[in-house]
This record gives sequence, structure tokens and C-alpha cells, in this order.
Amino acid sequence: MTTTSKTWGPTEPALSVRQVLGLERVLAGEPEVVAGASQLDRAVRWVHVAEAADVGVMLSGGEMILTTGVLLAGDEGAQAEYIQSLHRAEAAAVVLGLGRAFPAPPDVMRRAAERCGLPMVVLHRPFPFAELTEEVQSRLVRRKFAAVSFSESVRTALTGLITADAPLQRLLDEVAQHSGCPVVVTNLAHRVLATAGERPAVDDVLRDWERIARQAGGNEVDGWIRAELAGRGERWGRITLCGYRGDSATGRLLADRAAEALVLHRMLGGNSAHTWEEQSAQSLLTDLVSGVVPARQLLPRARAAGLPVNRRTFVPLVVRDGEPDQLDRVLRMLGMPGLVAELADGAVAVLLSLARDQDATALAAHFAARLRTESGSSKAVVAAADERTVWDDVPAGLREAQHVADAVADSSAVLDLPAVVRLKDVHLRGLIRLLRDDPHVQSFAERELDGLLCGAGEDLLAVLRTYLASGRNKSRTAQLHHVSRPALYRRLEAIQGRLGVDLDDFEQAASVHIALLAHDAQQG
Repeated sequence: MTTTSKTWGPTEPALSVRQVLGLERVLAGEPEVVAGASQLDRAVRWVHVAEAADVGVMLSGGEMILTTGVLLAGDEGAQAEYIQSLHRAEAAAVVLGLGRAFPAPPDVMRRAAERCGLPMVVLHRPFPFAELTEEVQSRLVRRKFAAVSFSESVRTALTGLITADAPLQRLLDEVAQHSGCPVVVTNLAHRVLATAGERPAVDDVLRDWERIARQAGGNEVDGWIRAELAGRGERWGRITLCGYRGDSATGRLLADRAAEALVLHRMLGGNSAHTWEEQSAQSLLTDLVSGVVPARQLLPRARAAGLPVNRRTFVPLVVRDGEPDQLDRVLRMLGMPGLVAELADGAVAVLLSLARDQDATALAAHFAARLRTESGSSKAVVAAADERTVWDDVPAGLREAQHVADAVADSSAVLDLPAVVRLKDVHLRGLIRLLRDDPHVQSFAERELDGLLCGAGEDLLAVLRTYLASGRNKSRTAQLHHVSRPALYRRLEAIQGRLGVDLDDFEQAASVHIALLAHDAQQG
């Protein structure tokens, strides 16, 4: 796995030069920065007391060097080379104690340090270097221990969730709890795949996500800390801590541990066969359909997921007998922006986002026709709501499309349906579907159909369903049930006898038909 580059490993958090100079013991020595003031945020990995002129060859980088300069006095060439060697060794800073060899900051060393960008600090009061070494080393050890402990704590928590087959969202919630800031997972095109954190803070981040993400680039500014997601030699996304307020080294460590967990989760397949992109669309559309979250609050998520939302026409669709992958492929073929997600009942929701000057009705029909061509089947039922031009109306549109799809789910074989079914096409069946949970409707259905709801009545119920759905067409009914006309007549007589009705009477037949629609709607 590839992670964000850093100077020192995440398990080696360092103090900055500025932090060291702010320690109480150091302040007692009256420190003065005489060169490299712009580099005081350099990390101090260790502290060394060194007087040797060639100390640079003994360093590995990140050290703060303490010296009195006693071996450099009177030799300006040695002074300049001393600074150069520290620069080559990538030392963090040099601290010169005045008094023993230099009563004032030596100009040669100061100028050389300024040219190199090496922080140079002089101490105006005598200062025991051993105290500073002890203070800084003990702080670094404590920070390193805390970092290792924190790293293991995060890794253990995330590994436990993966072992328990937790979903992606649960892992991100854990990361957000540790970071105290919004967490965003994106693909390489900056499309948001998942988020976690306090909802208002996440929405603030997502409101103008693409601009913010591209503007921040790869720099860790204002607490935006990234880790790349990659596996099997391929980079496919990144996780970002947005506005992390803690120590930057700790933030990088947390992002790295999170990236490791996400890569492992993806490699193991998580608890779902769906990709993260599919899960993202499913979460958004499910929230829209349910209405639990106001549509306006979901707008930043939709925009960050790559759905065009400004001055658009939205076409809510619900497809029966369709596969999400297949629908998504058809959208790409047609170049139609949209989101696809499987709903809880097995139907697939599709939200098209079209330009205002496009013919939404024609494009929906084109989508349905292409879907049937690609699937090689005419069974797919594409239900649609009227197009919406206001985002807040999209949830109602999705629920309307779902209602239409439900209304024809069990009857498409006996209905003459258009390529795209709308509310006006389901007539009485749609109304009954809406009223199916009403106790009065349930009681009415039980009372009207009582003679056919048990025993051998189930076979007769199927005949009755076809007979009424075909407009009481006896020839068509006999054909669909593969029986002769005389056999059908005998069955219709048996149905009328059990129900105590005359199916030739329009009002009685209509009453039975409504009861049967209600019964079928209740049975789902």
C-alpha cells in the first residue's frame, strides 16, 4: 500500500524546532534565532551535543545540534564548513551557546546558515546542555510511546471490525471518532465514495468538494491529511482527514492506519458484493427514498458523488427485473449522467440528471428501450415519475416511481404496458396499492374473496385473476391457462358459486376485481 509521503515515519513523532525553543528550560537561556527563522517548524528527531568540526558525518537527519563552538573559534573556514556539513546531513537546527568561544553570534556561521535555510539559535545566558538534552529526549520518548500505543489501538479497532465483517461505513465511523473531523473516501477522479463524521461538518466539506479537493492538492494544509489507497500495484483512491486539529504526525499516522484497513477491507470484499461506488449511490438514493434525511441536506452528497445538480431536470426511475450493473452500463452507453442503486425490495432505483433543454420523456423511453435490448428480455418494467426541476421534489418522485413499479410488479404479464410506465398507466391498481394497508380495505378483500382463500380455491383464484385482468375475455383466459372453453366455464361457475356473485353483472364483477387487487397488493 502507498501512503502520503512524510519526512519521518508515523511511529516517530517529533517536536518542532519552535516547540523546543518554547520549553521553559530553553527560555531560561534567552534563545535568539539569528538565521533560518522561516524553518522553525522543522521536526527535531533527536538532540546531540557535539563540538567536533566534522559532526555532520555522524548524523542521520533531524537532529538538533548543541555546541559552544570551542573548536571553531578563530577559523572562519571551519565555521562555514561546519554549517555546510550540518545542512548536508539534514540537521534540524544548530544551537550555539555564547560565552565560551563566541561572545556574539559569528557572522560567518550566521550568513552560511541563512543561505542554507538552517535554523541557527544562540543562547545568551549560560545553559547546561545536559538539561536540554534530557528534557527533549524524554519528551520524544513519551511522544513516540504514545504514538505507538495510539497506532496499535487504531489498528486493533479497525482489524476487529474487518474480522467481524463490518461494512465500510462502520470502519469510517471508527476513523472519524478517532480523528474528530470529517473523513472522506474518494476515487482518483475526486468522486466521493463514502463519508463519516458529524453531519453538519461533513456537509460543509462536501458543499464545494471538487474545488476544495483540487485546490488543496497533495499538500497537508489546514489539517487536510491524505493517504493513498492502493493494492496489487494499482492506486485507486484516497482517504482524507478534513480539518484534523491534532498533531500532524498523529494525523498522518491515523490516515495511514485507516488506509491500511480500507485496502484490506476492499481486498477481502467487505460484507457485500457491491463496489464502494455502488454502495455510495445506494446509500444516497435510499436516504432520498426514505425521506428520513431532508433532500436539501443530501444535495452536497449528490454533488460530491459526481451527479450534476445545478439547473438540471431530474427523472426518477424504478426498474423491476433489472441488474444494477446492467443499468449502470446502459447509462454509460447512452452518456446519461445518473445514479443507480438497488433498493431494499430488489427493485433498482435510477436517478437521471438531464440538461433543461433535453426531452426527458423521450430520453427515459430511449433508456428503457436500450435496457430491454441489452438484457435481451422484455420483462424489465421501467417505472417513472414526472420529471422534477427542483431537487427538493426528487424524493417524492422516487417514491412515486417506486409505487408505480410496485403496482405492476405482479401483473405485468396481463397488462398492456408502455415502455415506461407512469402513474396514469396503473389506474385503479395504483390506487389500491396505496390503500393496501388500510384495515377497511383488508377487511373488504377478505369478505369478498372468502370462498377462494383456502384449499383448492387458490387455483380458482388464479383463473379469476386472469379473467378479470383480461376484461372478462373468456377466450384469452382459456388460452393463458391452457384449458378448453368448456373447462373454463366450469371453473367460472365454481368461482361464482363459492363467492356467491354473478360475474356477468358489472358491479359485482368490479367489486370482486377491487377485492382481488387489494388482496394481491397486501400479499406483495
